[in-house]
Amino acid sequence: MAWALIHAAWMHFILAIFNAHDWTMRYVTTFSTEIFSLLNSIIYFHKAVQELQRAHGDLSFAAFLYAIIGAIGTMLIAIFLSTAEHWKPLFHRYVRMGLSEYAAAISIIIFIGMPHVGDLASLDRSTLQVSSSFKPTSPDRSVFVVQFWNLSIGWIFAAIIPGLVITILFFFDHEVSSIICTIDRYAITKPTGFAWDIVLLGTTTAMCGILGLPPANGLLPQAPLHSESLMHAEKEEILISVDGEEKLEYRTIKRVYEQ
Repeated sequence: MAWALIHAAWMHFILAIFNAHDWTMRYVTTFSTEIFSLLNSIIYFHKAVQELQRAHGDLSFAAFLYAIIGAIGTMLIAIFLSTAEHWKPLFHRYVRMGLSEYAAAISIIIFIGMPHVGDLASLDRSTLQVSSSFKPTSPDRSVFVVQFWNLSIGWIFAAIIPGLVITILFFFDHEVSSIICTIDRYAITKPTGFAWDIVLLGTTTAMCGILGLPPANGLLPQAPLHSESLMHAEKEEILISVDGEEKLEYRTIKRVYEQ
């Protein structure tokens, strides 16, 4: 896996050097990005059902019922809090913005904490296994760095194939995510930095390979939330013609805060 990710890293660098975004993603429409977002949503729902099935087999019936309540409740509370910006005149504007922007995080924290309160604390629950020592969890490794230099030259070249597959997946995922968070309704005016993003992604991919970790790249559905959280209203002057006379008119538009 280490060499596959190292190969994927230099492929990312090549894509960035030649600014592949300009000649590959010009044909990607917003329809493609929305379909890709839908795919991710379906995968998340399917994963949630799998986790509930595992809870049914591993936990008591009472704990399983709470798992269902927690899953549905987390979703509903997050959706409810995401509308907080329209609760005027309830709460201060910045409080409403905070509730709206961190709706998912707040909902998750609430339902993580609830099983530790009152009678719910007696329920059995599944928790993550956390190592108590600072060392690799695999018994076959004594150091954090994978000894990728010990692999034979034939397997090193063979790792180019999975590296290419990873590169295609990551590049498409990243580019679609970038397009979603820079669509017209966000009114972004400054030039984008797709190439630098790809360089950073290639670097982190290589680091994951050297450390023996699965490559991490998950921009959807978080990417558009960053743009949504930076939205603000601005007044813009426009020149209109009325009965042959030019007049200045002000209109309120929404755009994203940019550095």
